[in-house]
Amino acid sequence: MKRIALAGTALVAATALALTGCAGAERGGGTDEGSGEETTGFEAGSTIGVALPDKTSENWVLAGQLFTDGLEEAGFEADVQYAPASNTVAEQQNQIQAMVTGGAKVIIIGAKDGKQLATQVQAAKDAGAYVIAYDRLIENTEAVDYYVAFDNFKVGQLQGNALLEGLEANAGHEAPYNIELFSGSPDDANSAVFFGGAMDVLQPKIDDGTLVVKSGQTDLGQTATEGWLAENAQNRMDTLITSTYGGDTMLDGVLSPNDTLARAILTSVQQAGKDIPVVTGQDSEVESVKSIMEGVQYSTINKDTALLVEQTIKMVGQLQKGEEVEVNDTEQYDNGAKVVPSYLLEPIIVTKDNAAEAYANVPSLLEIVESYN
Repeated sequence: MKRIALAGTALVAATALALTGCAGAERGGGTDEGSGEETTGFEAGSTIGVALPDKTSENWVLAGQLFTDGLEEAGFEADVQYAPASNTVAEQQNQIQAMVTGGAKVIIIGAKDGKQLATQVQAAKDAGAYVIAYDRLIENTEAVDYYVAFDNFKVGQLQGNALLEGLEANAGHEAPYNIELFSGSPDDANSAVFFGGAMDVLQPKIDDGTLVVKSGQTDLGQTATEGWLAENAQNRMDTLITSTYGGDTMLDGVLSPNDTLARAILTSVQQAGKDIPVVTGQDSEVESVKSIMEGVQYSTINKDTALLVEQTIKMVGQLQKGEEVEVNDTEQYDNGAKVVPSYLLEPIIVTKDNAAEAYANVPSLLEIVESYN
């Protein structure tokens, strides 16, 4: 299997939500397959901490509610906290430390900045807790026990393939195609993973001339969108249109790493009076699903948050009972200090053509899709 390197490279491995168990029990007993970590059970009804980054994405909002309900249904006491978007990572650091002090047995962390939590994660381990990184990898510490996420390198590959397929079907002319590249926030390790997966598909087509990045901005730093903020993506797209796509120069496609940024990019293009390019996305946000069905945004990715939360809570239950924790990858996710045992779920590409099938098990989105048919 492919070993994904850490931050600073386009193939950085990262998609993580950390699940940290706090306080109390010594680690000892059974050994988790592939992790080398000894586990022991802890009391039923224990507190489980969940530290999430902010509420700027529909999926983070949903995750918080699902964790609250799911952990309580599983018999645990849930302590779910968000770090406000306006605050620095210090707020999340303080929240995690409070969970450690409060005796949480597991702390689940969706990192605001995975490079700045090593001290708090080590404190959790020292207190006897377990840490599971959720959706975003926590970097440069051996104190992360598990990582649970969708396969985010594959997410990028799916986005790259969707961009190529959309260009061939919708550009209205043969190659070469003019495209621009966007990536996520530099403080999110997943940004490099998504971009690395996409460039795994797109770089050969750039090299052979099928694709032309007319701005010349092709590396992770040049394409980054600070804070995953829509206004930052829209401002950059405005600048690119002014500098590179004046007059009759066509913009055929844009690699966007998520739906929020995709909509901002499309707003910029529409306000400039340009033809709508092929634009990718991710997260299956309601407004983007509508946009896809209206033929505006080309694609998104279905990563069912309910399945991700369900798998995480299942791992908490295994830890509570002292059972072997199920993982399906023990090679790819090197956080700079260790290869973190991981459970990866499969993402699904969604276009207008397959939306009904892709959302067959997501009633709220399926209803939207069917309303356009």
